[in-house]
Amino acid sequence: MTKYIFVTGGVLSSLGKGVTAASVGTLLKHSGKNVGMLKIDPYINVDPGTMSPLEHGEVFVTKDGAETDLDIGNYERFLDTSFLKSSNFTTGQVYSSVIERERAGGYLGQTIQVVPHIVGEIVNRIKEAGSGHDILVVELGGTVGDIEGLPFMEAIRQMKHDEEVAGTFFIHVTLIPFIKAAGELKSKPTQHSVQELRRIGITPQMIIARSEYPLPKTFKKKLAMSCDVSGDSVIEALDASTIYDVPVTFLRQNILKPISKELGLGELNPDMEEWDSLVKKIVQPKNKVVVGFVGKYLELKEAYKSLTESLIHCGAHLDTRVEINWVDSEEVEERGAEVLLGDCDSVLVAGGFGNRGVEGKILAIQYARENKIPYLGICLGMQLMLVEYARNVLGLEGANSIEFDENTPHPMVYLIDNFLDQAGDRQLRTHQSPMGGTLRLGEYPCNTKEGSILREAYNGEKTIHERHRHRYEANPAYREQLEKAGMVVTGESNGLIEAVEIEDHPWFLGVQFHPEFTSRLQTPNPSILAFVKASLSIL
Repeated sequence: MTKYIFVTGGVLSSLGKGVTAASVGTLLKHSGKNVGMLKIDPYINVDPGTMSPLEHGEVFVTKDGAETDLDIGNYERFLDTSFLKSSNFTTGQVYSSVIERERAGGYLGQTIQVVPHIVGEIVNRIKEAGSGHDILVVELGGTVGDIEGLPFMEAIRQMKHDEEVAGTFFIHVTLIPFIKAAGELKSKPTQHSVQELRRIGITPQMIIARSEYPLPKTFKKKLAMSCDVSGDSVIEALDASTIYDVPVTFLRQNILKPISKELGLGELNPDMEEWDSLVKKIVQPKNKVVVGFVGKYLELKEAYKSLTESLIHCGAHLDTRVEINWVDSEEVEERGAEVLLGDCDSVLVAGGFGNRGVEGKILAIQYARENKIPYLGICLGMQLMLVEYARNVLGLEGANSIEFDENTPHPMVYLIDNFLDQAGDRQLRTHQSPMGGTLRLGEYPCNTKEGSILREAYNGEKTIHERHRHRYEANPAYREQLEKAGMVVTGESNGLIEAVEIEDHPWFLGVQFHPEFTSRLQTPNPSILAFVKASLSIL
């Protein structure tokens, strides 16, 4: 039977529950345990797929095509594991399932209530995520006391007494504020948060204390006594120079000792030598490279979380600090590409939806192409390569994607009416299709062309597997014209164009997939790693 570690948050949001959960999971995995991860989101959206990146941050896509919370990305990057759609669920999914079952007569006429029906559905989903694992680490989104989180709190409270559960351990992440006027750290917010948890029926067994300042021994002892946890179960979590240092700092404080004691896991000795070496190269690298990152969601860098993390992974393996020069694509339209990208060693154009900033991205691509600067285009960044090449090399005036101009005379990128999904089933898609769930999502195979930058990046692999999140496709009707003019298709999937490169350029690659979704600290994505290597070679 599976053992469960529940991570809750108190006082305020954005304290780092996701990094805490991922760090605990990482230490357990490096101790030889089979670890699963689960993020529960209390919002009523079915998934974050239609949420604004500026409000929610990045939408992370799993191998099996689920649009999930960005914390799932943290889990994969830390544990070097691919998680599935069962590793994330929302209030919206829970209520949808219960209502569908009720409509179908599945409850045999019962009155449907939060307890036991909604709570029961939550418990079942947690157990499903835990199936086959020694330990499941569960992160509960939101903050203790949030009205939408109460059914989830009740569910994890009930699991303490569940005969099908081998053991439970509750970790509470809270803020220890420092009041400058008084010159003191304050424990009261944490005490009140723990009291709120107790009212619900949950007594945390460990406190992760987020603080800007180190906690004195006397303060930690006071915190342990007031929160009714053992002295070795107050773990200090100071601001870190990199999130990948958090598991190492937790390990130094013997975080696994109380967890192992409570759950009966025996002696745990995680092998973190390789991890520690990579962290040191992140903190104090020998080299530096500057990447011009052209995007349009720059108000919230979390919108590009997986991509920025993937550059950190590559930097760690190349002993290089990958410095990001954030370039707003709308500003490129106003001031020109050379002004904003002139000091960069390479150019990266990220994905995105909608018309805003598109012309600036096209100007950035033209600048990288004409000046022989290493370039990587991801998703929309690849599609706009076709548009730029069609306009400026083929001379096709007005060439565009129909996403931005439905009446373009040269639709370089178009909306295909149907395609084969992951399961091989035919999916229909039109302009009238609802936005939610109509993207091409998840992992697909891609056949690489011999002698291409793409195949070389993946160490000669003929077929690679990468994840997708997009609605529009490159139009194959223009393939012959493009290839005659020097833009070559070097990756294909079931007849769809997956990657393009241009001849007579040192390193110029566009990919329809999102390589950042499969990049991890210990195994960086090959195409992004090759891009950073190309950026370094011109120094």
